[in-house]
Amino acid sequence: MQLLLIPGITQEHYLWLSAILFSIGVTGVLIRRNAIILLMCIELMLNAVNLLFAAFSTYLSDSNGQIFVFFIMVVAAAEAAVGLAILILTYRNSRTTEVTYWDKLKW
Repeated sequence: MQLLLIPGITQEHYLWLSAILFSIGVTGVLIRRNAIILLMCIELMLNAVNLLFAAFSTYLSDSNGQIFVFFIMVVAAAEAAVGLAILILTYRNSRTTEVTYWDKLKW
């Protein structure tokens, strides 16, 4: 994953974009109670970190950041698969995707 070197866009632009995306994800996790939106916000935070790793990797001319991006993408895919499977099973029991109702489920 190679970032394009666009004239006028500096490393600081990538840092600000990553910080904004991460803060949107954190705000969504803290405020929303829908499990699907929570999973999307977690994915948004992971992608913000991926952008930051790729930006620093390009800036430092080192491929270690891109290797971390690959591993984070693998973890995010596994998290999405397992999270959606758990969400489907809990939806079958409670008929809602609201996280506040999950404490009423019998485990």
